[in-house]
Amino acid sequence: MTQLPRTPSFSLSGKTALVTGASSGIGLGCAVALAEAGAHVVCAARGAERLNEAVSALQAQGWSAEGRVLDQGDLTALHALFNGRVFDVVVNSAGTARHGPAVETAPEDFDAVTSVNLRSAYFLSAYAAKALMAAGRPGSIIHISSQMGHVGGIDRALYCATKHGLEGMVKAMAIEWGKQGVRINTVCPTFIRTPLTQATFDNPERAAWIMDKIKLNRVGEVEDIMGAVLYLASDASGLVTGTSMLIDGGWTAD
Repeated sequence: MTQLPRTPSFSLSGKTALVTGASSGIGLGCAVALAEAGAHVVCAARGAERLNEAVSALQAQGWSAEGRVLDQGDLTALHALFNGRVFDVVVNSAGTARHGPAVETAPEDFDAVTSVNLRSAYFLSAYAAKALMAAGRPGSIIHISSQMGHVGGIDRALYCATKHGLEGMVKAMAIEWGKQGVRINTVCPTFIRTPLTQATFDNPERAAWIMDKIKLNRVGEVEDIMGAVLYLASDASGLVTGTSMLIDGGWTAD
């Protein structure tokens, strides 16, 4: 009789996940996806009020969640998250942008964006992986990157620099940690409709540029990201590391 293969489990039951930037937008969507799959989710964000509202909404669904107020750029506070705690899944959804012409970028803008998008992402990964390896446990680290980690964009030299850097960082870390069972990948969305991106969509010139580049002829929604994050967090992606999952509606296909 033919032996049929079995689909690997997408369940996260019994696992603990950390999601940064979890109070709204893509980060909140990631927290929902992981909690719905059975993980206990530690939601981290800077603003206590919105964070508490998000955690309460998750708990109201019967899911397991807690909140931690965190400025991810504060490496001392970030490191403290891992004192005596090991996360099976880490999703970094914190990020920032200061768009404008490259010739007008101020050093303080450069420092602010690289501090969140690259510096804190680097050390979050390192702290998470070190805790996993010390415990002898496998794990999955997922960064919400961007299609702009693979292409360029108008007024986005600084943002692209951080996201291209993030993509290279992930490849190097995947090589370093693979034999210990620690996987690390990125999810690279196109423009996703969130409160933070609304100003871009409200600009007719920018909106036309976006719709011209997205081959599926629609902008992204938070729900478009959730399945990819669950896949990378679960055993279903057990052989996936050091790569990026582009959710860009075909933007980078040209």
